[in-house]
Amino acid sequence: MLTEQEVSRSWARLFTGEKSIEAFAKAEALLDELRPESPLRHRLSCELEELRELAGQN
Repeated sequence: MLTEQEVSRSWARLFTGEKSIEAFAKAEALLDELRPESPLRHRLSCELEELRELAGQN
């Protein structure tokens, strides 16, 4: 299991370039590394949903 700091760093690297299907899959995997009650997990889940809407991948 990754720490919240590690997930946060990896997340930032995922979405610095083009938002591909692969990036979204990796983002989902990162979310799975966080505890269900984690505030970071909730925030990143919301962010992922918004990014998918912007990319038209919902």
